[in-house]
Amino acid sequence: MKRRPIIPSTCYKHPSSSRPHLFVCLFSSSFFDSSGVRPFPDYSPKKPSIKDSEFVHHISTVIKQRRCEPFRQILKPFESKFRPDHLLWVLMDIKTDYRLIVNLFDWSCIRRYPSLEACCILIQIAVGANDLEMAQKLLHEFWTKPSIDGNISVSQFLEKLIYTYKDWGSDPYIFDIFFQSLIEDGHLDDARKAFDKMLNYGVVLSLDSCNMFLSRLSKEPDGPKMSLKVFCEFSEVGIQWNTVSYNIVIHSLCQLGKTKEAHKLLLQMDLRGCIPDSVSYSTVINGYCNQGELNSGLNVVENMQQKGLKPNAFTFNSIILLLCKSGKVLDAEKVLREMISQGIFPDNAVYTTLIDGFSKIGNTASASRMYDEIQSRNIIPDLITYTALICGFCQNGKVAEADHLFCEMLNIGLKADEFTYTTLIDGYCKAGEIEKAFSLHNEMIQVGLIPNVVTYTALVDGLCKQGEVDTANELLHEMCEKGLVLNIYTWNALLNGLCKSGNIEQAVKLMKDMEVAKIGPDVYTYTTLMDAYCKNGEMVMAHQLLHEMLQKRIKPTVVTFNVLMNGFCTSGMLEDGQKLLNWMLEKGITPNSTTYNSLIKQYCVRNDMHSATEVYRGMYNQGVTPDENTYNILIRGHCKMRNMKEAWFLHKEMVDKGFILTVETYNALIKGFIKRKKYMEARELFEEMRKKELSPDTDIYCTFAEMNYEEGNVDLTLVLCDEAVEKSVSDNSKGGRT
Repeated sequence: MKRRPIIPSTCYKHPSSSRPHLFVCLFSSSFFDSSGVRPFPDYSPKKPSIKDSEFVHHISTVIKQRRCEPFRQILKPFESKFRPDHLLWVLMDIKTDYRLIVNLFDWSCIRRYPSLEACCILIQIAVGANDLEMAQKLLHEFWTKPSIDGNISVSQFLEKLIYTYKDWGSDPYIFDIFFQSLIEDGHLDDARKAFDKMLNYGVVLSLDSCNMFLSRLSKEPDGPKMSLKVFCEFSEVGIQWNTVSYNIVIHSLCQLGKTKEAHKLLLQMDLRGCIPDSVSYSTVINGYCNQGELNSGLNVVENMQQKGLKPNAFTFNSIILLLCKSGKVLDAEKVLREMISQGIFPDNAVYTTLIDGFSKIGNTASASRMYDEIQSRNIIPDLITYTALICGFCQNGKVAEADHLFCEMLNIGLKADEFTYTTLIDGYCKAGEIEKAFSLHNEMIQVGLIPNVVTYTALVDGLCKQGEVDTANELLHEMCEKGLVLNIYTWNALLNGLCKSGNIEQAVKLMKDMEVAKIGPDVYTYTTLMDAYCKNGEMVMAHQLLHEMLQKRIKPTVVTFNVLMNGFCTSGMLEDGQKLLNWMLEKGITPNSTTYNSLIKQYCVRNDMHSATEVYRGMYNQGVTPDENTYNILIRGHCKMRNMKEAWFLHKEMVDKGFILTVETYNALIKGFIKRKKYMEARELFEEMRKKELSPDTDIYCTFAEMNYEEGNVDLTLVLCDEAVEKSVSDNSKGGRT
């Protein structure tokens, strides 16, 4: 049944600036008669006897005349005879002297906490005197201190406030104070009952109080749903919600995953007389971003700007986070630049998101650039920032840089946690530096951190990759002795080691052992074994494993298909590789850059740059961002075919995106330019290599030594000759060409 709306006829607004700039509303007596709204009761306390009246008069006279003296001193003669009723009667005598009332009340509290009635009277008087702090203090204390009336319910307290209201205060804001104290103390059900109770007396609480209730309610476990319900019900009884109210409800809808409904409500705000602000739009944008609906979020940003509102830090952060999660980190950086241009300066969390995003797509150069920008802005990176960057370096094989950051982090006083140590241990294991990995493992224990199953799995994986499968098995026994339960990742690490060492039969046996141990092989298990078969040229066996996966309803990942793609390409089965790519697209399986790179590389090997370029264009059309490897492969392919214009264009695009050329790509570009007699471009790249302390091929050194000699640059010729000799010696020591 819907409650009939109440139309306020008289509104009180307290003149003090400390109160909310919103009204508590009362209603006229004519409204009472027509709607059944109850009048406030008259205050009718117990009448004192003649003896009590004399006693009360005596006390009142003493405290008025000796008000500057300590109350404990002047009232000591009355203590033995003073009863709770006496307090009420004295208060009636001095009700116009607020300071005297407070002093008397404090004195009575020394003996025992006053009655509920006395407390409510003082609250009424305190609100009338605009001493809101005292009123709030008394309300909160009443729930925590023992009362002479025993355990008092919220309902009893409210009844007593209503009873004392007419004669002691008549300021309706008292009910707001009461309502807000209930909210602050977490009595939300009682607060709702109090709201309804006050409606019976023609009082609608202030909008500030209602917003406070709505906001607090939305934070409860089932709060978002309840706040929507309250929003509708309070509207029916005359609450005119404002922008703050709508923002709370929009946030609740987004929390429930109903972002489209939140967006509709945002659009309706203007029609309902509320102007949306930056928070309104930002909340909806964040809702769309949390649901991965980037385009919808960007449309709201556009609408927001058309309204003359600027996105705030929260808006930008949401968009940057979603773009990074989607792998569109370059676009995320553009948003960062827009953010800064509008005078909104990002914090450490935003930069950390970008660092993590760049690291995950293998662009450690841009991740490092973001880190440098943090320091230039005097933003102090935290453990999460360092760990994200360390993780990025480790995943991209740059363990020396990761170790440098790790030491820097410790030097500034940050303490590494298990995750940071494990990340670096895994990096060293992947780099084949097992001794350093175990050294970090020991250091981790020394600083009081306990290696977990992930740490040991990284070590097992590292040992297996080095062919030390027996040692890895010993480590597994050590794990079990320490009470650690082997998980699927540990088994997979061991299986991967067997595959890397060419022990495919043993790996197949291990997969069967996993099933016996009730550890079901996962997509990684199958993919690892498929990879081993592919590298062994056994494509039929790899296909069988794929069918087995599908029969067991294990969903292949893009990595699984990349393994097959690489197998087809390295086996010279390019047509099958192209069919696999087309099949993936038909089935809605999104390839990544690695998928395309395998095809591009094989076309380059065959000198078919037309097909390689078509695959590259198809990659762009599918929204897949080329990575560092894509550019290096294509540039080398074009250089090989002397397509230097295309190679140089790709080189420029690659550098602009922050990617790094490999030594092989530099060599290919330099040789290509030399063959085309583009000596200026070749020399520029050659000097760039030397500045980066990269070593060109010996024949490139010889070419430039000869060019400089012919130009009369004898000193530089000798320097280049020395560098060429050093490179030759270095190559020989590493088993290079002679």
